[in-house]
Amino acid sequence: MVTKIAITDDHEMVLQGIVSMLENTSEVTCVGTYKNASETIENISNDNPDVLLLDINLPDINGIDLSKQLLKKHPDLKIIGLTNFEDISFVKRMLKNGVHGYLLKNTDKLELITAITTVLSGELFLQKDIHKKLWSQNNTASDNGLKPNLTRREHDVLVAISEELTTQEISKKLFISPKTVETHRMNIMSKLGAKNSVGIIKIALEKELL
Repeated sequence: MVTKIAITDDHEMVLQGIVSMLENTSEVTCVGTYKNASETIENISNDNPDVLLLDINLPDINGIDLSKQLLKKHPDLKIIGLTNFEDISFVKRMLKNGVHGYLLKNTDKLELITAITTVLSGELFLQKDIHKKLWSQNNTASDNGLKPNLTRREHDVLVAISEELTTQEISKKLFISPKTVETHRMNIMSKLGAKNSVGIIKIALEKELL
């Protein structure tokens, strides 16, 4: 099955660059390119992409607000933030709005395909540099008193989930049984009020647990 993607960016060079990067990729086809939020809103229903690569810094509506509007109207759409900015506050705000991934514009073809595949599988994708910045910032952030009280082992499992490890991989890494991993996962979901692994990561980032 071919994945349909669309791209929103106000720089023609970026639009054409991504289209060119993906044109010989059989599993992905570009169904639309948009230069601003208005074009995106106007055309996305007809183009019906599976994934939208969305620039944050647009001339009319910023990508953070646009992502919120789009996901309200198109709940099945997967959005990957695509930007030059490494500002973690942007990342957090987009993730809070329900965006499924985040890439810097210096990404290569392999990483872009990986990101698309990851979000389509229902998982969250964060470029490694972004992940490190989130980890670094949140490790130094002061406790705001609102953090759920996770045990040390639950936190270990949470970190492993954020690294996109499977239950079996977490089991091997932490020297615990897969059943114990799932028990910790359920406890984490309960404490965070999350419904799945993507929800766990989003809420954990909001609460500065990662």
